[in-house]
Amino acid sequence: MTKGSLYIISGPSGAGKGTVYDEVVSRRPTIKKSISVTTRAPREGEIEGVHYYFKTMEEYQEMIARGEFLETAEVYCNCYGTPKAPVLEMLNKGYDVMFEIDIHGAKNIKKQYPDAIAIFLMTPSFEILEERLRARGTESEDSIRRRLRAAKGELSKYKMFDYIVFNDNKEKAIDEVISIIDAEKRKIKNNVEEINLILESKKK
Repeated sequence: MTKGSLYIISGPSGAGKGTVYDEVVSRRPTIKKSISVTTRAPREGEIEGVHYYFKTMEEYQEMIARGEFLETAEVYCNCYGTPKAPVLEMLNKGYDVMFEIDIHGAKNIKKQYPDAIAIFLMTPSFEILEERLRARGTESEDSIRRRLRAAKGELSKYKMFDYIVFNDNKEKAIDEVISIIDAEKRKIKNNVEEINLILESKKK
């Protein structure tokens, strides 16, 4: 059985990566979500084990000590980490795994798995990003400014990513991410086993 591939969606807060991530996974049954662990409090509508695994800081630190994370980072005073065991299990079963993580997590995943495909999701301009952050109605002025500064820093590290998708239209962005995945699937290096099977069958 061919092992699955890793895909990363990253980008600044307000770029719409959560929405795109959810839609891509829902439309591709062979892609499984990597569910992160976090120390932050659940937001309205979030479900344990579906959106995140919610842990206390003490529980989180114990997981770090046991080496249970692929990557871990502190973001806006909360900790987020990717548990190792479920990701490896899904890959070994032949599923692709998709991460929705911040740029620090993306860097750590790429360091451990250089073949992971990293996609940076961004708005066409910082002005549009600011509009989206303000439209949430949940961010203070200081928070908006902090997130915009962070977004500029994240975009400046674009060279670590394989693709960029400009999210000016949700459906278009979803289609572009799916097209990237489909193109990666057709690369020769990802089809060597199937090609060899065809060659072997011709010899018989």
